[in-house]
Amino acid sequence: MKITIPHIHKIEGEAGFWAKVTRTGKIEDLKIQTLLGLRQIEGILIGRRYFEVPIIVSRICGICPVPHILGAITALEKALNVKVSEQTVLLRKLLLAGNIINSHTLHLFFLSLPDFFNIENDLELLKKFKKESKAALEIRDLSLEITKVVGGRVVHPITPIVGGFTKLPEKNDLKKILEKIPSAIEKAQLLIETFKKINYPDFQRETLFASVFNKKDYAFYLEKMIKIGEEKFTSGDFYSTKIEEDLKSPPVKRVKFKGKAYMVGAIARLKNNGQFLSNLTKEKLEEFKKERNISDEQFFKNTFFNLFSQAIEVLHFLETAKILIEQILKFPLKEEAPKIKFSPSSGLAVLEAPRGTLFHYYEIDKEGRIFRCNIVTPTAQFLNNIEEDLKFFLPQILKLKKKEQIRKIRSLI
Repeated sequence: MKITIPHIHKIEGEAGFWAKVTRTGKIEDLKIQTLLGLRQIEGILIGRRYFEVPIIVSRICGICPVPHILGAITALEKALNVKVSEQTVLLRKLLLAGNIINSHTLHLFFLSLPDFFNIENDLELLKKFKKESKAALEIRDLSLEITKVVGGRVVHPITPIVGGFTKLPEKNDLKKILEKIPSAIEKAQLLIETFKKINYPDFQRETLFASVFNKKDYAFYLEKMIKIGEEKFTSGDFYSTKIEEDLKSPPVKRVKFKGKAYMVGAIARLKNNGQFLSNLTKEKLEEFKKERNISDEQFFKNTFFNLFSQAIEVLHFLETAKILIEQILKFPLKEEAPKIKFSPSSGLAVLEAPRGTLFHYYEIDKEGRIFRCNIVTPTAQFLNNIEEDLKFFLPQILKLKKKEQIRKIRSLI
């Protein structure tokens, strides 16, 4: 028997999949395929001047342009040996935290929640979840305000550049955001309660998780270490020798770790850095496990709980944004213009995008032009893991009607 779903919509991106299944339920062949094809953004960058790169790579994603901009900037700063101030680091962390909040809220409420209630129309969703809709939109509005104030505009920010920012935010604008965060934190707890009640599929499969890592906080920006399973590597070692890129399986990159599929994203960050969540966030996560009567091990064997992990991160990053703004307001916020000298060199940056670990690598020539580059997105890393999950999950849903099959499958993706 062949199962084909040519178009899985209402996910972050577009995809299709097909599978060949025996009568006994064994998956003989399965392939997830993005419908957009290789974006080959790297080819567009060859020969470009270094300062053009951040704006170009931001077009990779309309929902998460910030991590691509910051990934490019920080990789180029390493190549150009540019040191940035603490003020710049804090502003970038705030910008990234705001983008994670934005992406998670959009994905949770408007892309995932409808599938659990078989809702196809967003207007119907707004009617069924009036209070929750208002909460989600308030949180998202705040996150977009952070992006606009720090990044210069809501979509594809323009102020972050190599060395700092072209324009710094006004302190009064930051204070206004700070005043709105307590209300957003309350709304985030409402969303956690909403996703706590979801009827997640009964799914248990051993999964390998990867994310940036350190031993002091909830890592998400420009870390030197990668943790995968119980192993730890420098980001350079992990990127250059431990992961394998497959460019022969069109139409996208597919990445494995020592031949194994692995998962990135919110649930991976919780697995590797959960001890550094805020106290309130830890409490909400433990309440979920207690009410479900599941252990840590069971939680991390169900990748459907990536959705609840995103809800947890919305709360955590709102609290993180509050702390970051309070720290930023202590600075005089002065303009910075570091000197840039060109020489043939390279730089790698690794940070956490909303959907997982993101790698940006660039080599530049003596004139500051790009002559080689590589971008490894979260999608490239978790595609193989989605296939492994589907091989395990598909036999459980074969008896469902086709509409129900599609709903279940895209909830997993």
